[in-house]
Amino acid sequence: MPKTIREELEEREKESLSPFAALSSRSKGRPSFEEECPLRPAFQHDRDRIIHSKSFRRLKHKTQVFLIPTGDHYRTRLTHTLEVSQIARTISKALRLNEDLTEAIALGHDLGHTPFGHAGEDTLNEIVPGGFNHADQSLRVVDLLEKDGKGLNLTFEVRDGILKHTKGKGEILCEDPEAMALTREGQVVRIADIVAYINHDIDDAIRGEVISSDDIPEDCLKCLGDTHSKRIDTMVNDIIQETLASGDGRLSISKEVLSAVWDLRAFLWEHVYENNAVHTDFYKATKILKELYQYLVDHPDYFLSLIKMESLYDSLERCVCDFVAGMTDRYAFSLYEKLFLPLPWVVL
Repeated sequence: MPKTIREELEEREKESLSPFAALSSRSKGRPSFEEECPLRPAFQHDRDRIIHSKSFRRLKHKTQVFLIPTGDHYRTRLTHTLEVSQIARTISKALRLNEDLTEAIALGHDLGHTPFGHAGEDTLNEIVPGGFNHADQSLRVVDLLEKDGKGLNLTFEVRDGILKHTKGKGEILCEDPEAMALTREGQVVRIADIVAYINHDIDDAIRGEVISSDDIPEDCLKCLGDTHSKRIDTMVNDIIQETLASGDGRLSISKEVLSAVWDLRAFLWEHVYENNAVHTDFYKATKILKELYQYLVDHPDYFLSLIKMESLYDSLERCVCDFVAGMTDRYAFSLYEKLFLPLPWVVL
């Protein structure tokens, strides 16, 4: 019996990928059994499912840093995701890791992000019983919420990478075995996420006149480069070369570049993320999410009509949290206006 195209591609992976790469044919499997695709290896299939999901499409109208910017060139959560994917694939290709797995994790890592960026995440974490974390929510999206409650049935490796991509103000290179993705590809996405947002958030902050290029610490410029593209190139090249030199496949970065990345991220927190000019509108956004959440919890029948369901699939609070977290910025504004703002009286 001739091999399927999928089987031929799986054989090609065995021949060409690094010993440290995750092979599609050796995946730990999916939550629910399904017949394998005759064309696509498992991780490629996962990538395609994520790209075609509703939650992926909604990322185009979710805030990255700047709330509803009027300019066309500011990042959204979707363009951030695409930049992470590109950087992660570049690193994975150079290290001969599984690009399909890398891309699937990268494209799915922020599916659980709220409207209004991290302000939305902080708000839901404050008001929802049990708290809220966007990485946990991303996994909930692919496991439960997509496809009308059926989920995407992704492989263990993709789900693990999505869950463990986040770092907040934590380590640049994860050292905690429990927090570290089990695959090299998942670990690559985590560092690619940092490389992407550190650089594009500076770019957007300069565009928004929150900072100027002269404000960036001089030591960071000398080490990493004085332009957006030079800084990304320096970081990516350093990660690849240091990892190859290590010989054991462990992701590495030179002390000089690591120190500059730490300093650049600290600069962003102080001068951009916690800048009053950026935060002003987020106080209003927080009010919107709190009032929407409370209204829907207090009016469960109306909530069920909104989600077009006859009964709840979880606690009322968690179901409302899922709905609010899945909103785009503009839908949250629109629903708030409908529920709380008076409309002009129309005289016929």
